[in-house]
Amino acid sequence: MIPRSTRGMLIVAVALAPLPGRAETLLETIVNVLVDGGNSYAWEKVEIPGTVCGNGSQYKFFVRRTSSPNLLFFFEGGGACWDYDTCSGRAGDLGAANPNGIADDYMQQFTAKYVSPLVNGADPGLPFRGRTDLITSGWNIVYMPYCTGDVHVGHRLVTYVDPRGVEPPLQWIHHGWVNTASAIVWAHQAFPSIDRLLVTGFSAGGTATSAAYWFVRGTLQPRRSYLLNDSGPVYFTPGGSGLSRPLHQQITDSWGLLPVFSQLPGFDPNDFGSINLLVADQFPADRFAYTGYSQDYNYSRFSYERFFAGLDKPTVLAFWKSDEDRLVSSLRQRSNWSYFVPWERQINDSHCSTIITFIGSHACQQMEKKHHWWEYFEWPPGESYKCYSEFVGMDRFLQQFIGQDRQFQIQEPPNGYNAEDPGMKIVAPLINAALEG
Repeated sequence: MIPRSTRGMLIVAVALAPLPGRAETLLETIVNVLVDGGNSYAWEKVEIPGTVCGNGSQYKFFVRRTSSPNLLFFFEGGGACWDYDTCSGRAGDLGAANPNGIADDYMQQFTAKYVSPLVNGADPGLPFRGRTDLITSGWNIVYMPYCTGDVHVGHRLVTYVDPRGVEPPLQWIHHGWVNTASAIVWAHQAFPSIDRLLVTGFSAGGTATSAAYWFVRGTLQPRRSYLLNDSGPVYFTPGGSGLSRPLHQQITDSWGLLPVFSQLPGFDPNDFGSINLLVADQFPADRFAYTGYSQDYNYSRFSYERFFAGLDKPTVLAFWKSDEDRLVSSLRQRSNWSYFVPWERQINDSHCSTIITFIGSHACQQMEKKHHWWEYFEWPPGESYKCYSEFVGMDRFLQQFIGQDRQFQIQEPPNGYNAEDPGMKIVAPLINAALEG
């Protein structure tokens, strides 16, 4: 929820933003107003021989060194690809980020600068609403850009043929695993003594967080370790069946995953969701968490649209909710697994709860229609929903999950709280325009 005093100030701040000539500059200016400038760290670029992007160009990752004993190992997200249409860009939104590689100034560009409050060490808030420092403020960072289309763990050179027979074949290097493994070894040498380690990422980077955690944590050997998967769930497919099984079969073949995942003790190749439980069993003192929205209409499209014909949005979201419920049911049984699952947010199609800003990234187990007539006069105006249990914001969740080892298990019921929030109606279109621009 956005404070009353902030809403009017936000409108003024955006109205007074300078009007550069180029649309993308204006959008970045608007986001700069909203998110208080992102980060301006002195990043160290690391290039390791033998690491490459999907197009064969040199892979680069970036490091921030501080005096902190803690390390954030961050996997960037950005879609996925497994055939000609998705790897060439023909599939549009259902494709992969950075098909042309990683520029030397990548960390000064929009995504890396603005996208993650966890990387920036603060929830930026809004004009006249101060930044809120997060528990990751001041930490060392290993930032893994994404350019291989394989959630950072592929291990295959493949040639994709244009199904229309129009364009020449596309050679693509799903080299994410080599890039990740090389960065892990480098990080162990650079940070030999780690107190707290947080392995996290959003979207495809969230999937990488779960898929690569065993390797990252096992090599870096921190004193305390945490996994936070934001909106890249590895859903269960028991017995080789389930709504996500066609996706898992496709990426296993296209990305060459079995040589990587076969190294994981207890991994079931017929049930990728086994990754969630095996890491909890292997590292019982570690803390694990999944966060994502029940109405995510981004990752859900990747999961089902290319594998089931004729799906409309309600069906895609129903599939997603079914898979999510199975995941939550399994995680609920583990004392070292948390989940923080809000219903929806009108930013980025309800995809990712830790990007750009934590506005709307809150969860309440008993979010219900207001019980009494007088509650409709409470702030904010126009809200017909109210939280009747603990109202937990993302900043608080992170502070207590990492700082106090507290377990949260919240799956919000269907509700229109964010949809009705008048502040969200102002902020969401601006942020969405910037993300799309």
